Amino acid sequence: MLLKLIVLSSASLTLWLVPLVGLDKKVGWHKGIQGASLCAALACAVTAGNIARQLADESEIEELKARAIKADVEDEIATEVYVSQAQRQQEAEQILSGQSEKEETVEALKRAWLLDCAEPAEPSSELTEPTVQSVQPLNQPDDSALVVEEERFTSLNLDRNQALTLIKKLRVELNQTQTIEKLWECKKGGSEAWKRAYAQFKSLMEC
Repeated sequence: MLLKLIVLSSASLTLWLVPLVGLDKKVGWHKGIQGASLCAALACAVTAGNIARQLADESEIEELKARAIKADVEDEIATEVYVSQAQRQQEAEQILSGQSEKEETVEALKRAWLLDCAEPAEPSSELTEPTVQSVQPLNQPDDSALVVEEERFTSLNLDRNQALTLIKKLRVELNQTQTIEKLWECKKGGSEAWKRAYAQFKSLMEC
């Protein structure tokens, strides 16, 4: 298309100038050739102008296409960067939330244990009974003498009252399975640790 424009422009200029310079206006047939040459030059000039306008329009369209492609590529890159940043942020939040949940569980167990240790009313009442019974005659039957060792519960080695108090506090936020898993440090399933923990939990709840 550009080559055609150059050829038509050159032909128009040649047809316009050559007859005017090379032919004599006094000769009749020279005048006819000059007129025909001028008409041909004018036609070539009009055609070249149309081609030039067409090329200008096509160039503008190509420029708009290039801008649109560039904008799409930039938008796609920005979207990928945003998505990758969002994924990394979500992964970091999940890691931090998992650590915070573990820390909260440990802190809750510590607080519950400290609260149990700070309430001596129930254990003191139990401890005074053997001292009163110990002054009785040896030949009297004593049921408490049959208890060699008090049963301990949970992985914290708590007695029955302490375990019950801690379970009641945890059951406000956790269900039965979560409470057993946190206090006895075992996962739900058919293992012996889970069976023993579940049996102890049921025995505590039946009291």
